Amino acid sequence: MINRPLSTVNKILSYQILIIAITTLGFFIVSGMHASYSNALGGLVAFIPNMYFSIRIIKSAGKQARKIVNSFYAGEAGKLLLTGGMFFVVFQLPGIQIVPLLVGYITALSVFWFALLMR
Repeated sequence: MINRPLSTVNKILSYQILIIAITTLGFFIVSGMHASYSNALGGLVAFIPNMYFSIRIIKSAGKQARKIVNSFYAGEAGKLLLTGGMFFVVFQLPGIQIVPLLVGYITALSVFWFALLMR
């Protein structure tokens, strides 16, 4: 088995999953099941569109510049639509707590900020 270092994209996605798990566990310990469930959903609302965008970009690697740029714009548009749609669906669920949901979303997105600082 070859031991290759993770790409930046894979590191960011892995760190997002880690931060979602940590905050969800924290909310479970401090506030119970509903808060942890809301936090996990908030994290997933950030993670799933980012994963979609990452897959779009990785698939465009090695192609012509125009196709890469088009893939970038299509990926970003899809990411925004997915985020909006997922928030719409999540807000329809009973028992969702807004603060844990937003904490999960924001902490998952904050991984990007820290990734830029660590480069």
